[in-house]
Amino acid sequence: IPGMGYLVAPRFVASLIAFPLLTAIFDVVGIIGGYLTGVLLLGVNEGAYFHGIESSVLMPDVIEGFIKSFVFALLIALICCYQGYNAHRRRDGMGPEAVANATTSAVVISCVFVLVADYVVTSAMLR
Repeated sequence: IPGMGYLVAPRFVASLIAFPLLTAIFDVVGIIGGYLTGVLLLGVNEGAYFHGIESSVLMPDVIEGFIKSFVFALLIALICCYQGYNAHRRRDGMGPEAVANATTSAVVISCVFVLVADYVVTSAMLR
């Protein structure tokens, strides 16, 4: 299909870079948010908080989070590129309306597939 590699490949690469990077950033933001809430607002001992983080956050959990981010990146990029690339073939609208409908479909389908993939990957990791 002409133009497919030129249009789709950069989005796959960007997704594979951005999703794990965002996962790492939000992991750190979550730890900082827990610190602010626990230590500063609720008065939990700072040492107890960091000991709890150290004993509760295990490397397999972190690795599983990054594996999930790669899976989600692939799914979302594939679904969104497919919907966008085939927007002109939709029967529910033409022009801008087709783009809007393709975007809505991409979001809904991506959400459903992410939920299913999360279940499958989590089940596979628990074994």
